[in-house]
Amino acid sequence: MSILNLVLVEPQIPQNTGNIARTCAATGARLHLVGPMGFVIDDKKLKRAGLDYWHLLDITYYKDTAEFFSKNKGGEFFYFTTKGRHIHSDVQYPDNAYLVFGREDAGLPEQLLYQNPNFCVRLPMVDEARSLNLSNTVAIAAYEVLRQWNYPTLKWSGQLTKYKWED
Repeated sequence: MSILNLVLVEPQIPQNTGNIARTCAATGARLHLVGPMGFVIDDKKLKRAGLDYWHLLDITYYKDTAEFFSKNKGGEFFYFTTKGRHIHSDVQYPDNAYLVFGREDAGLPEQLLYQNPNFCVRLPMVDEARSLNLSNTVAIAAYEVLRQWNYPTLKWSGQLTKYKWED
């Protein structure tokens, strides 16, 4: 089974993290939360945004980036940033890819980006826009990877509740 890792470095807004947790639960992606975070993990806003999906999460917490990288050696990391020189959909993502996202107000540390220029990717947007919302960016990125992998283990169709689809 293919594994997708979504990494939030120092998330600040609980609702964004809750929405991202729900994306992880719905896609089977692993969630990695790297501190320090701008909220406590039992925040009501976080739980409300994630709704009743918490039991579906595969989530790991790290005190800082040093701990995260030491515990995930050998991974292939892709750093999502408005400063990236590569478009997210032009990259081929391997199994066990780590998609790394920075804090809402500052992004990822520039030193980390500078040290990994070939792995810095961005979502295209108009020049006047500063950035997309973090939870939207994570969802777009996750589904691009899953599309490339042909949506492994995900359900491909749904059913109506009061009607039946005709073949």
